[in-house]
Amino acid sequence: MHFEDLGRALRGPGAQLWINEPMSRHTTFRVGGRAALFVRPQTREQAAAVHAVLWESGVHRYVLGRGSNLLAEDCDLPLAAVQFSDSFSGVERLGETLLYARAGTPLTDLCRAARDASLSGLEFAYGIPGTVGGGVYMNAGAYGGELADAIVRVDFLDPEGRPRSMDRRELNFSYRHSPFTGSGCWILGAAFALKAGAREEISAAMEELLARRREKQPLEYPSAGSTFKRPAGAYAAELIDRCGLKGFSVGGAQVSEKHAGFVINRGGASCADILQLISEVQRIVREKTGFELEREVRILGPDGER
Repeated sequence: MHFEDLGRALRGPGAQLWINEPMSRHTTFRVGGRAALFVRPQTREQAAAVHAVLWESGVHRYVLGRGSNLLAEDCDLPLAAVQFSDSFSGVERLGETLLYARAGTPLTDLCRAARDASLSGLEFAYGIPGTVGGGVYMNAGAYGGELADAIVRVDFLDPEGRPRSMDRRELNFSYRHSPFTGSGCWILGAAFALKAGAREEISAAMEELLARRREKQPLEYPSAGSTFKRPAGAYAAELIDRCGLKGFSVGGAQVSEKHAGFVINRGGASCADILQLISEVQRIVREKTGFELEREVRILGPDGER
């Protein structure tokens, strides 16, 4: 099916739709070529209908939240990008210590909802710039915590578009990985089991961690957060710093002078700049320390994610 015909078919479910949409508008790196189609479902019914149309068409499709762990290539992308963001968000309380969040809910909003309900267990996630769906997909974490610690159920569409759920017994999370990573499933929402706590203490812990982020991380520049996974027995930022790579740059891409674990868009960077810089950092760290740095950031190209 031609993309123009597919666009007309996608207007039927009522989801928001853009043609040839620049991915630079939807990634925190602020780089990337144009997606042939860009769709935002606003309800579960719309998500299911959009999935059915795209499944029938056979085109490549990619689901994202805020694009905070995503680097889109510079070329035009012959695919349909499906975004669960603010129009697919919201948090509700299901029980004394149970919260449910839709996939497009910013993690910061989920943390605030937990605080306002005097529920503890998500303080570590305050300030992570992604959505619940993206966070579940990669098992987002920071400061010794990860979402897998609190998730008790995930609702999703399977690769064929059927609504399904997994509970804690079925969910197999690991470091920066979930059972949904690379699966073709569309995460719709998740339930979080937390612990009763004192609102003032929860708020203080959240603000303390946010202050640490602001002090140590280059939040003033576009980036995708930590660029590399933590290697066994070491820390990526420490290894990069030890190799004297703070400030190392390729084009507009630079290893942050504030935090060596961040590659930033210093200004005018292309995806090619960032990828070349990542590759050079990996090579130099390997040659000087023997450690292999695995990229945490996902790459979106013409054939999908890698």
